[in-house]
Amino acid sequence: MKERKKQSDRRSQRDYSLAFKLQVVQQVEKGELTYKKAQCHYGIQGRSTVLVWLRKHGTLDWTLPKQYTLENDKNPTPEQRIKQLEAALKDEQDRNLIYKTMFDILQKEHGVALPKKSLPKRSKGLKPKE
Repeated sequence: MKERKKQSDRRSQRDYSLAFKLQVVQQVEKGELTYKKAQCHYGIQGRSTVLVWLRKHGTLDWTLPKQYTLENDKNPTPEQRIKQLEAALKDEQDRNLIYKTMFDILQKEHGVALPKKSLPKRSKGLKPKE
Protein backbone atom coordinates (compact mmCIF):
# COMPACT_ATOMS: atom_id res chain seq x y z
CA MET A 1 0.00 0.00 0.00
CA LYS A 2 1.46 3.37 -1.03
CA GLU A 3 1.56 6.20 1.44
CA ARG A 4 0.20 9.47 0.11
CA LYS A 5 2.12 12.71 0.53
CA LYS A 6 0.42 15.30 2.68
CA GLN A 7 0.29 18.88 1.47
CA SER A 8 2.47 19.92 4.40
CA ASP A 9 5.24 17.43 3.45
CA ARG A 10 8.37 19.08 2.17
CA ARG A 11 9.10 18.82 -1.53
CA SER A 12 12.38 18.68 -3.37
CA GLN A 13 13.20 21.16 -6.09
CA ARG A 14 12.69 18.67 -8.89
CA ASP A 15 8.97 18.46 -7.98
CA TYR A 16 8.28 22.02 -9.12
CA SER A 17 6.92 22.00 -12.66
CA LEU A 18 6.39 25.21 -14.58
CA ALA A 19 2.62 24.77 -14.27
CA PHE A 20 2.95 24.44 -10.49
CA LYS A 21 5.14 27.55 -10.27
CA LEU A 22 2.68 29.54 -12.38
CA GLN A 23 -0.22 28.37 -10.22
CA VAL A 24 1.53 29.52 -7.04
CA VAL A 25 2.50 32.85 -8.64
CA GLN A 26 -1.08 33.37 -9.79
CA GLN A 27 -2.48 32.70 -6.31
CA VAL A 28 -0.02 35.10 -4.69
CA GLU A 29 -0.63 37.85 -7.24
CA LYS A 30 -4.41 37.49 -6.90
CA GLY A 31 -4.04 37.93 -3.16
CA GLU A 32 -5.38 34.48 -2.27
CA LEU A 33 -2.13 33.68 -0.43
CA THR A 34 0.89 35.63 0.73
CA TYR A 35 4.18 34.25 -0.52
CA LYS A 36 4.99 32.96 2.96
CA LYS A 37 1.60 31.25 3.30
CA ALA A 38 2.11 29.71 -0.15
CA GLN A 39 5.44 28.30 1.08
CA CYS A 40 3.77 26.72 4.09
CA HIS A 41 0.70 25.52 2.18
CA TYR A 42 2.68 23.77 -0.55
CA GLY A 43 5.66 22.72 1.59
CA ILE A 44 8.18 24.75 -0.36
CA GLN A 45 11.52 24.60 1.46
CA GLY A 46 13.46 27.63 0.25
CA ARG A 47 12.81 30.93 1.96
CA SER A 48 13.00 32.95 -1.21
CA THR A 49 11.87 30.34 -3.76
CA VAL A 50 8.40 31.83 -4.20
CA LEU A 51 9.85 35.34 -4.45
CA VAL A 52 12.19 34.17 -7.20
CA TRP A 53 9.21 32.68 -9.04
CA LEU A 54 7.27 35.93 -8.61
CA ARG A 55 10.14 37.94 -10.07
CA LYS A 56 10.66 35.49 -12.91
CA HIS A 57 7.10 34.51 -13.88
CA GLY A 58 4.87 37.15 -12.30
CA THR A 59 3.31 40.23 -13.81
CA LEU A 60 3.91 42.53 -10.82
CA ASP A 61 7.17 44.38 -10.17
CA TRP A 62 8.80 42.54 -7.24
CA THR A 63 12.26 44.05 -7.69
CA LEU A 64 11.81 47.07 -5.42
CA PRO A 65 10.57 47.10 -1.83
CA LYS A 66 7.01 48.24 -1.34
CA GLN A 67 6.59 51.98 -1.01
CA TYR A 68 4.36 52.83 1.92
CA THR A 69 4.08 56.56 1.28
CA LEU A 70 1.20 56.97 -1.12
CA GLU A 71 -0.25 60.24 -2.33
CA ASN A 72 -3.51 59.49 -0.48
CA ASP A 73 -1.62 59.15 2.81
CA LYS A 74 -0.19 62.66 2.51
CA ASN A 75 -3.63 64.28 2.24
CA PRO A 76 -6.17 61.89 3.76
CA THR A 77 -9.86 62.65 3.49
CA PRO A 78 -11.60 63.61 6.73
CA GLU A 79 -13.14 60.12 6.92
CA GLN A 80 -9.70 58.50 6.53
CA ARG A 81 -8.22 60.83 9.16
CA ILE A 82 -11.06 60.01 11.57
CA LYS A 83 -10.42 56.28 11.08
CA GLN A 84 -6.70 56.80 11.69
CA LEU A 85 -7.38 58.76 14.87
CA GLU A 86 -9.95 56.24 16.09
CA ALA A 87 -7.45 53.41 15.55
CA ALA A 88 -4.74 55.35 17.39
CA LEU A 89 -7.15 56.06 20.27
CA LYS A 90 -8.10 52.38 20.49
CA ASP A 91 -4.41 51.40 20.59
CA GLU A 92 -3.74 53.88 23.40
CA GLN A 93 -6.79 52.70 25.34
CA ASP A 94 -5.61 49.09 25.03
CA ARG A 95 -2.09 50.09 26.14
CA ASN A 96 -3.56 52.00 29.10
CA LEU A 97 -5.63 48.95 30.12
CA ILE A 98 -2.53 46.75 29.97
CA TYR A 99 -0.57 49.17 32.17
CA LYS A 100 -3.40 49.47 34.70
CA THR A 101 -3.72 45.68 34.87
CA MET A 102 0.04 45.31 35.26
CA PHE A 103 0.12 47.88 38.08
CA ASP A 104 -2.81 46.18 39.85
CA ILE A 105 -1.05 42.80 39.66
CA LEU A 106 2.19 44.30 40.98
CA GLN A 107 0.33 45.86 43.89
CA LYS A 108 -1.96 42.94 44.79
CA GLU A 109 0.27 39.93 44.18
CA HIS A 110 3.72 41.33 44.86
CA GLY A 111 2.98 44.14 47.31
CA VAL A 112 4.77 46.73 45.20
CA ALA A 113 3.21 50.15 45.55
CA LEU A 114 4.01 52.38 42.63
CA PRO A 115 3.93 56.07 43.48
CA LYS A 116 1.79 58.31 41.36
CA LYS A 117 3.43 61.23 39.68
CA SER A 118 2.56 64.49 41.35
CA LEU A 119 1.59 67.50 39.30
CA PRO A 120 4.27 70.16 38.94
CA LYS A 121 3.86 73.10 41.28
CA ARG A 122 2.68 76.32 39.75
CA SER A 123 4.87 79.35 39.96
CA LYS A 124 3.56 82.16 42.14
CA GLY A 125 3.32 84.64 39.29
CA LEU A 126 0.67 82.69 37.35
CA LYS A 127 -3.01 83.10 38.02
CA PRO A 128 -5.46 80.21 37.50
CA LYS A 129 -7.64 80.52 34.42
CA GLU A 130 -11.26 81.34 34.98
